[in-house]
Formats: sequence, structure tokens, C-alpha cells
Amino acid sequence: MSGFGQQLGGRDTQIPLPECPLCYNPAFVLKSPVEKQDSRLMRDMFSTIAPKYNLITRVFSWGMDQRWKRLAVRRAMLPARAEVLDLACGTGDFAKLVAQQSAESHIVGADLTVRMLRMSKLRQTVCADAAALPFPTDCFDAVFVGYGLRNFPCLEAAIAEVHRILRPGGVLVSLDFFLPSHRWLRRFYLAYLYTQGAFWGMILHWRARVYTYIPDSLRGFLSAKEFSMLLEKMQFSGVTALPFILGGIAVHWARKRSGPDTAI
Repeated sequence: MSGFGQQLGGRDTQIPLPECPLCYNPAFVLKSPVEKQDSRLMRDMFSTIAPKYNLITRVFSWGMDQRWKRLAVRRAMLPARAEVLDLACGTGDFAKLVAQQSAESHIVGADLTVRMLRMSKLRQTVCADAAALPFPTDCFDAVFVGYGLRNFPCLEAAIAEVHRILRPGGVLVSLDFFLPSHRWLRRFYLAYLYTQGAFWGMILHWRARVYTYIPDSLRGFLSAKEFSMLLEKMQFSGVTALPFILGGIAVHWARKRSGPDTAI
């Protein structure tokens, strides 16, 4: 798989984001943070976050982040010598947990931000946009996405790419923030995330916006149930969701169809 993409080098090559008619509509754009509409702003933001990324994921998950990720990997039921992509890998948590469970697996980390890839210290990394991945069709047994779904400018385009690169029967595993199903709970949850984000943004970076981006990225996003429905619509089977924090965070497992549906 060493030829799948350009290896991480010393320079941050600018990768243009593709146009996505599936996601372009006035309502989506109005609700979408400016960082999602400009890849340079997204890179700059995550380059700033990178040194504190692990701390913030633990804080916003009430310290449960690692437990949820271990559960996500365990229930993925990876084959021996699996080919695995950690997409929007950040500091590489999913990749490292897969390596602990299956030392013979071949793991690639992909992220839009070079500084994140360097901090991950993964053996093989690729700087790439989720909607235009530099991998051949049907090449991975599993794709893991940790807290990346909300950041994709066009979620449908990114999921379509994941579907393309997965082998038949391969599994998509994601952990992310979602909108709670009940409207009153959404308001409380977004307010809570905004308060937390502003506090930690000022404490760690003297910039509240660094982490108030999290609730802003959620306002126009989906509930966990809606994301499950989207996966089914996009030809995944056996879609299973496990919500936490009253639906504000959830793990999803879904397989690329190769036969009858089998829940994970």
C-alpha cells in the first residue's frame, strides 16, 4: 500500500476541496462555519489545536473518549492482517488502538493537516482531503473516523469516498458529536459546548473561537439516527449506532454491502 498516496513530507501541500452539489444549498451554507467553507482556515485551526488535541477530546467526552474508541475497535471485528485507514486521524488514536489489537494489520493515517500527522507519529501517513482520497477502489478492510464527520465540507461526498475505498464487507467505524434528537436538549447541549469551548479556548490559546467551533459545526449537522439513515441510503448495511451523553456523541458501525444485512 506504500504507493497509495504521497508520503508525508516537510511541506504542507495545498489540496483543493472539490465542489459538492450534494451539500450546496443556501440553508447548509448559512449554518456552516466559515472554517468548513475554506480549507486553509480549517488547516490553520487544527494546526493551532494539534498540541492540545488529546486533552480537549478527553475534556469534551468527560474522560470517556478512550473507552469509546476501544469499544469501537473491538466491535469492528477486523480480519487478520487487515488493511486499515484512520481517516481524519488527528493524533492517531484509532490507528494505535488497532495496532494494539492486531499487530499484523497495515494501518495508514490520513488527515488534512500536516501538523496533526506529525504529532500522530504513525509509520505511514497521507495528507489528503476526505472527499478525494488518493487510494484505489476496494482496498481497505476498515475505515475509522474519529471526530471528523462534522468537519467534512460535504459529508455525502466523504462517505461516498469511504464506500469506494472499502472492500465489499469492509466496515466504516465513526465516533463523533451529534445533535440530540429532542429540540430542547439540543439547545442545552449546544449552550454547554459553547461555554466549555469558550473557557478552554481562552485558557489554552487566548482565543475562544478555537473550540466554540465545535458547537458551531454541530448546528447544521445531523442526529445519530439521521446519520444512520444516511449510511443506509448510501449503500451501507448492518448499520449500528451506540449513543452516549443523551445522543450528543455516538459510535457508528456500518458495512459495505456484499450480501445479506448483518448488524454489528
